[in-house]
Amino acid sequence: MPRPHVTPRISRRSFLATTAGACTFGSDLIRAGSDTSRVASALRTTSVSPGFSEEQKLFEEQTHGYSCFRIPAVVRTNAGTLLAFAEGRVNNCGDAGDIDLVMRRSTDGGQTWGPLQVLIDGNGDTRGNPAPVVDRASGRISLLSTYNPGDNENIRLPYLQHSEDDGVTWTDPVQITDQVSKPEWEWWYGTGPVHGIQLEHGAHAGRLVVPSYYSTGPGQPGGVVLTYSDDGGLTWQRGAIAEHPDTTLRPGENTIAELPDGRIIDLAREGGSTPEPGNRAVAFSSDGGETFDAPFTTEHELAMPMVQGALLSLDGRLLFSAPAHPAAREVMSIRASDDHGDTWQTWEEGKVIWWGPAGYSDLVRIDDRLTGLLYEAGEGWAYESIRWIRFDDEYLRSPNGEPPGIPEPPEPGPTTEDASRFGHTAYVRGGAVVGDDGRHGRALELDGTDDRIEIPFADTLDLDNHDFTWSIWFRYTAPSGNHALIWAYRMGSNTTPQVWLRAEPGNNRLRALLGSDLDWGASVTAAGARNDGSWHHVALRRDGGRLSLCVDGAEAAARDVSEHGSVTIGREFGAHGIHVGQRVDGANRFRGSIDDVRIYTRALSDDEIARLAAGDAVGRHGLALHLPLDRVRS
Repeated sequence: MPRPHVTPRISRRSFLATTAGACTFGSDLIRAGSDTSRVASALRTTSVSPGFSEEQKLFEEQTHGYSCFRIPAVVRTNAGTLLAFAEGRVNNCGDAGDIDLVMRRSTDGGQTWGPLQVLIDGNGDTRGNPAPVVDRASGRISLLSTYNPGDNENIRLPYLQHSEDDGVTWTDPVQITDQVSKPEWEWWYGTGPVHGIQLEHGAHAGRLVVPSYYSTGPGQPGGVVLTYSDDGGLTWQRGAIAEHPDTTLRPGENTIAELPDGRIIDLAREGGSTPEPGNRAVAFSSDGGETFDAPFTTEHELAMPMVQGALLSLDGRLLFSAPAHPAAREVMSIRASDDHGDTWQTWEEGKVIWWGPAGYSDLVRIDDRLTGLLYEAGEGWAYESIRWIRFDDEYLRSPNGEPPGIPEPPEPGPTTEDASRFGHTAYVRGGAVVGDDGRHGRALELDGTDDRIEIPFADTLDLDNHDFTWSIWFRYTAPSGNHALIWAYRMGSNTTPQVWLRAEPGNNRLRALLGSDLDWGASVTAAGARNDGSWHHVALRRDGGRLSLCVDGAEAAARDVSEHGSVTIGREFGAHGIHVGQRVDGANRFRGSIDDVRIYTRALSDDEIARLAAGDAVGRHGLALHLPLDRVRS
């Protein structure tokens, strides 16, 4: 029997959200017994022009008492109401801590939205991973989610609650570990996070199916599990299980859709080390989600980073939403398959929704004309907001245009010589001048305000997945802050392909970071900021699967990295060149002197690095850039 209805608990956060949101986003709510056929009819006849799209922000960081919102999910009820779910993260944007499960409703096809409601108050613990699904026969909405103590991210338990009145009120969440999980999965059990489906074809028509995933511990077996219900969502049980105990294929967060022949297609986030890492894993079920036909395999056509995504079936045509950048969480796109998942559009053939940082997403069919996408996005990082966009099919077919991340041609200005055989143009910006007291002859003086050197991206400076060595002399006295010595290609979260080297006197260290498609921000740190006003030499080297930092001729720090990780993968979406004396966005500017900057497209030996630090000559083999910095030409 259904559990009795309860009104959502109103915490301080939800009270503020309700009173503030009602003024801006207020809309009439559908109550039990309302004329749902009238609402559905109104949605079907929504009048929009061809190529229609309309976007708004449903959840924004630093609002309603939350630090940020993450993990979107969305469903359409029998009455045509849209329910948008998310995690409201109170103290920070981390995955654990004080996190509420929140929701907003729209009764007009996503044109306007009601105020934020707190469905489950974390009260210091974590409530999240929303996975909603609607039963067409009863109209009941089931919401599966997870709980863990706020101070322990690695105890995840599944919970279930229902709404019988179109999402207006909900039952209290009840733990269903015994129905859908196992004791050994307690270390990590994740529902969705994405909408579930109800099967329409075959012997199991009417069955509700929700994707989930699990792990038994760090480095231990994990995999995908489908949970299903044959009584409209009142009770659930474990179905298909795909365990992958090795490290070559590790499907996790997954999304499902029904194909016209009744099979279920499952696309999972791929967390292993496949020959083409960062793509999806795919499997099928022909028995309504009770078993998988075969183990998951890599879906090489869907190039993307390690991230959650969403599937939606539209009369047999599959839509898939996820970032399209092959390594970074950027470029939210929708790609389609017209042959039941056998082949997929490339990002160029699909539709780019947002060119900037983007993360998790979910898709929903609004009516027979419009589709909706709920997704994480922002200007500076992917978790600034959860956005909602409605669009028609013609909008999906409209051209994307050029990626805006491609840098504009540099403005003319003073230059300094590149003594390598390539003769790259190195622009001296901000009025930086050459002083007499260099480590080798003269040196460039940077004021820490606007002085820097910019070398545009070129194939000859593309380090890709190759070995390399950076070498630079520097002198400064700054007591605090971060001061970039060299920064290349991109900047952003640890998933962004990039390489940089900077002095951090505030932390009394030198630090370098390598981000690639195989390494999420692999950093090396040498103690001591070398801010004593004397000349120091530093070299950053990648040698196969090893990244090392050498200071004044001796190795000071090293760590293992992936041997074939590309630091410029995704350059088709935009790649900056080499910046000396600043981060690529103009921050972290260096104040002091810089001399003799070199980039080699090979790993120098320990002896060669020691000779550079001693001021001795080193062969020119592999020398891609050499800035002596002896003069600036106007």
